[in-house]
Amino acid sequence: MKKRIYAILLAAVMAVAVAACGSTEKKNDTEGTEQQDGKGLEKVTFVLDWTPNTNHTGLYVAQEKGYFEEAGLEVEIVQPPEDGAEVLVASGKAQFGISFQDTMASALIGEDALPITAVAAVLQHNTSGIISRAGEGMDSPKGMEGHSYATWNTPIEIATLKKVVTDDGGDFSKVELIPSTVTDEVSALKTNSVDSIWIFYGWAGVKMELEGLATDYFAFADIDPVFDYYTPVVIAGNQFLEEKPETAKAFLKALRKGYEFAIENPEEAADILCKEAPELDKELVVASQKYLKDQYQAESEYWGYIDAERWNNFYNWINENELVEGTLPLNQGFSNDYLSK
Repeated sequence: MKKRIYAILLAAVMAVAVAACGSTEKKNDTEGTEQQDGKGLEKVTFVLDWTPNTNHTGLYVAQEKGYFEEAGLEVEIVQPPEDGAEVLVASGKAQFGISFQDTMASALIGEDALPITAVAAVLQHNTSGIISRAGEGMDSPKGMEGHSYATWNTPIEIATLKKVVTDDGGDFSKVELIPSTVTDEVSALKTNSVDSIWIFYGWAGVKMELEGLATDYFAFADIDPVFDYYTPVVIAGNQFLEEKPETAKAFLKALRKGYEFAIENPEEAADILCKEAPELDKELVVASQKYLKDQYQAESEYWGYIDAERWNNFYNWINENELVEGTLPLNQGFSNDYLSK
């Protein structure tokens, strides 16, 4: 994820231009929050990590319910450039975005470190794990021996799998790694094109249930607490946080209300998301929303909180296994200072 500053700025400008295509021309503003509309609302840009899904529901609820407007904000939601939300946020072309603690790792170190900070946890726990067809022995990591796994072939991914398989008494060299071309997890398992897939249960796992495919599944966070890291998170640009801390706090307070509404009203929240993204499968969105309502805040005192010990444990593990070039600093890269308690 190393990015030279010129590449960052170029990608950011291009992505914003695409996102704004078809809209009225706006005055150029590198901070993006100085402009105000006729109602005196401060403009903020939020960049997603992917197409709209139930990880983003609280954002769309806050937009639909007027929580942002009540906070004096006009929020524009845009799609990410190819390199992800980090590029736009780091460059100041967007103030907030979605990222993940594992993918942030390479961005936080070295001379090309990106000036970004995780300011809220979208989900309190890592809900990802390995799914496979039921009855084929892959209900535990050791069972992946002799079976195929669709890999992205990234250092942290491979090291995670190797650790859980080895700790379970398995031989990781016996897991068949094939390049991941999976776009539909259900079809991939049904057609036997792959035996196991890394998924986020709140979407792909729920989809398996709806389509009646019997599966086995184990979650990384259940196997080893070190893998209970934060995925996804809301990130913000460091310069923006320094110059406009009250704007950041106002945004996150409104966003928290959106997620709290989704927790209490999952079906209505699902309706709001489907209204904004009508291409989504309504049945899947509702089922996913009902699953995630217990994951957004979980046992935490309030939505968005990031536990320093869990954050540091995961980055300690990355450092110990030399999975990034350099040493990740601890107690950095995240902050709870902008969240309302």
